[in-house]
Amino acid sequence: MPELAEVEFFRRKWTTGHGQTVLRVDLHADKRPSRGTDTAALRRYLEGSRLTDSTTHGKQMLFRFSGDAWLGLHLGMTGELRLEPADFRAGRHDHLVLQQKQHSLVFSDPRQFGRIRFHQGTEPPVWWRDLPPPLTSTAFKVPRLRDYLRRHARAPLKAVLLAQDGFPGVGNWMADEILWRARLHPARRAGRVGEEELMRLWRAVRFVCRGALRIVAPNYADPPASWLFRHRWEAQGRCPKHRVLLERATIGGRTTAWCARCQGPRNNTGA
Repeated sequence: MPELAEVEFFRRKWTTGHGQTVLRVDLHADKRPSRGTDTAALRRYLEGSRLTDSTTHGKQMLFRFSGDAWLGLHLGMTGELRLEPADFRAGRHDHLVLQQKQHSLVFSDPRQFGRIRFHQGTEPPVWWRDLPPPLTSTAFKVPRLRDYLRRHARAPLKAVLLAQDGFPGVGNWMADEILWRARLHPARRAGRVGEEELMRLWRAVRFVCRGALRIVAPNYADPPASWLFRHRWEAQGRCPKHRVLLERATIGGRTTAWCARCQGPRNNTGA
């Protein structure tokens, strides 16, 4: 599933279309990604409009058009954005195509867990404004992290980090990377995190999010070998610090990798 940096990578695929007019909109209005969306209004407002700007927030993307039109996209598990020739025609998995003079902007989603949203108004849509602060922003402060962990005190840290209302953009690999760098076991109960550990966790969240955006977002590159990412799914994957074989288990409903030397054994998590 695309995470924070991968979502930014795909957003950039459509930046070629910034400043260009949408000549035609093709979409599968009856498919799951369009659920709850006024597709007639989407087509009416976007055709003839100009794509002016775009941004990301966690796993969400927002594209702004002239005429106060806003297009929201969520990639789900298998969604992606592509740039195709102007005469491109949508295939079965291409749920939205914005045709411009020189190219077409395509949103595809084979498994249809993604979502297309539309809003018309002078202000961004409520569902965008209500998102929690970006993890790279100054609004993501230690007290906010402390309060969130307390409100989910009984949940394992791995599950807490995957919650998008607290950690927008963090997915499976980023959560493992954060906990490894914070030296916290993924099964540790959120309410058992001490103040020193809290600071390590806050710094790790910031480091991993910023690093992922810097390294992965420009061209979908893998992080360097010093990151857990490069070793977590190897058959004999080892901790890049100590060369200890990584442990694996399902925690918080997701397959999880950790280093017992860095993060402690599972029977010593303070659960």
